[in-house]
Amino acid sequence: MKRKEKIKANLFSLILPILFLLFWQYGAIKIDNNAVLPTVGRIASNFAHALDDFIGTGSLPMNIAYSLVRVFIGYSIGVIIGLPLGLLMGYFKPIRHFFENFISLFKPIPSISWQPLVMGWFGINSIARILKLDYGPVFAVLDNFKVSMIFIIAIGSFFSVWGGAMFGVSNVRKVLVESAEVLGASKSDIFFHVLIPAAGPNIINGLRGGLTSSWACLIAAEMLPGSMNGVGYLITHARELARMDIVITGVIIIGVIGALFDAIFRVIVEKKFSWQRYVK
Repeated sequence: MKRKEKIKANLFSLILPILFLLFWQYGAIKIDNNAVLPTVGRIASNFAHALDDFIGTGSLPMNIAYSLVRVFIGYSIGVIIGLPLGLLMGYFKPIRHFFENFISLFKPIPSISWQPLVMGWFGINSIARILKLDYGPVFAVLDNFKVSMIFIIAIGSFFSVWGGAMFGVSNVRKVLVESAEVLGASKSDIFFHVLIPAAGPNIINGLRGGLTSSWACLIAAEMLPGSMNGVGYLITHARELARMDIVITGVIIIGVIGALFDAIFRVIVEKKFSWQRYVK
């Protein structure tokens, strides 16, 4: 019975996407202008020919790979800085009071607003140039990872990671800490064995939001001078050439990969922290 209900629920969830595709196809046929709204078939054709060169930027898998590496580097930097800082600020009130207001000033700034500044600070310097590599195949690959792009992506991830860690630790129930103190636990034991596990779901949600934000910052990062590939660059370059079919293809890729990232973290929370729903 449960299996039938699950199948029905899955089929029911497909109704809206199917209606959306039908409406899209109808609108595209009526408009009859690929520069405004291409047909569903045109987009499907792009995915079917994913290994072809797309307007001089390379294949879809290659562009996706460059974007994923940029996001991974930027996200890792955001986590390395944001996670320990958030944990410390959540546990030690003096550290929180010292940093919180200053950091919060930068939180509302959109990632695209950093573009002029990072170009002035870093120019088109890349990992290859920082490492002072000789020109060759390795240089050609690493030169695609500009410091300015990575900075924007790192900023995008930092605030979610930092906020999730700080909120999680600072909102752990006092009774858990007090019980550990009564049992003779040291401050380090309380921090690592009480606070962090109890704050786990909030920390994971912060990491999840940080990865989603990093991926969302990709277009702003890959719009910067010096970018010659990546999904974000593919979208902006296709827009300049009035290739709306490629723009929509890129948007779908960003949406699908972002949803996959989100789903992975939801599974982690469900698997590792399901016990918390029974804690009152």
